[in-house]
Amino acid sequence: MQINNRTTHLDAIDYATGWDNIIDNVTHPADNIRRYGTRHFLTTEIIPTSIKKQSGQWFPNYQLHTIGGGMTYRAMLEWYRFHNAPLPRVHAVISWSVYHVLNEVVENSDYRGPNTDAIADLLVFNPLGLLLFQFDGVNQFFGEKLHMRDWSFQPMYSPTTGTIENNGQNFCISFHLPRSTHWHAFYFFGVHGSVGPMYRTNDGRGFSAGVGLKAKDLVEIEDDNENDGIRSLTTSLRWTAGLFYDRNYSLLASFIFSETKSYRYRLNIYPGIIGIGPVSPGLFCAMDADHAVVVGIHIPAIPFGLAFR
Repeated sequence: MQINNRTTHLDAIDYATGWDNIIDNVTHPADNIRRYGTRHFLTTEIIPTSIKKQSGQWFPNYQLHTIGGGMTYRAMLEWYRFHNAPLPRVHAVISWSVYHVLNEVVENSDYRGPNTDAIADLLVFNPLGLLLFQFDGVNQFFGEKLHMRDWSFQPMYSPTTGTIENNGQNFCISFHLPRSTHWHAFYFFGVHGSVGPMYRTNDGRGFSAGVGLKAKDLVEIEDDNENDGIRSLTTSLRWTAGLFYDRNYSLLASFIFSETKSYRYRLNIYPGIIGIGPVSPGLFCAMDADHAVVVGIHIPAIPFGLAFR
């Protein structure tokens, strides 16, 4: 739903068709991979054979579904353990599975046919991430060496338009530069990737800046498959840049510019900056290329905020 040419209206998504098609693909993976083309599936979704966007679908699979998905599973597991939930691993796997399947259903929407992206995500890369992040050594590497954190946006619902605003799962990793006391290399990624410097103070505050590329539109790849009617998608890319402020690697504010039509400028102020009595809300404001403005507020006790265009 972050892609420009995809709808953010909840009632415009064909959940029933999406569910049916995803279930058909993951329960009959061999048949659908053959229809799509086994070699094409392996060289675009699984094996890193090219960095061209027409055949680089493997990159978000490793980055978001294996590393990001694995980290999110482990964070959920530790959250359930912290709150003394019974069978915390079962709770974590269920929560993690539901959001991954829902993500694929929304991506699929009204399409019927081979969906090898969902096959690769749900049957290969998500299980790989779950397996890797079972090991304490993997978690220590990403958590302590790379300081990996979830720096997602604050999702909000607009009751006047029936749309989801400001959604997006993002991650940050940083690496302490040798021979430096305060400087880190910084990477911020989701449906985008930005790199740059991070400066950390002695009291745990971080100031980061990144420049990179962001997915703009979904584009159908032409003439890459012998079988007519079988969809193969990639994304067009545009420039993006951002400024970030965190405390102990917990994101408190971000300002992001993207060379896209929607959310040309986006400001997020997270709970922990502004206090209104006992409540510290999160705030969101964005402007698109046509100068339309959307604003929102998020109260931490509620899973999503309210936005108004």
